[in-house]
Amino acid sequence: MQKLTNKEEEVMHILWRLKKAFVKDVLAEISDDKPHYNTLSTIIRNLEEKGYVSYEAYGNSHQYYPIVTLEEYRKTFMKTAIQHYFDNSYKNLVSYFAEEEKISAAELREILSIIEQKK
Repeated sequence: MQKLTNKEEEVMHILWRLKKAFVKDVLAEISDDKPHYNTLSTIIRNLEEKGYVSYEAYGNSHQYYPIVTLEEYRKTFMKTAIQHYFDNSYKNLVSYFAEEEKISAAELREILSIIEQKK
């Protein structure tokens, strides 16, 4: 699975939320730094080439839909991030967030509870 640019990820999140959309529908969902219609169309075609989206043709229009789920992308992204930034260690990942004060002791206890329930 190829890495997506920030703009491609933004478009994918819109498509995951909408399920199916024409370029104009995606454009309407972008609030900040709206690209030109043709630029957005190119981004979506790039996503198609990368194997993330497909489309149904309606004359000259295309209605796009994701063929990679958010969960599939999340798993791949997280696996890669943990390998590259945390030495393939979930402990290092959690420690990082604890040290940066992005996760509280209460949240850590909740995570431990979830882990213990799964055993």
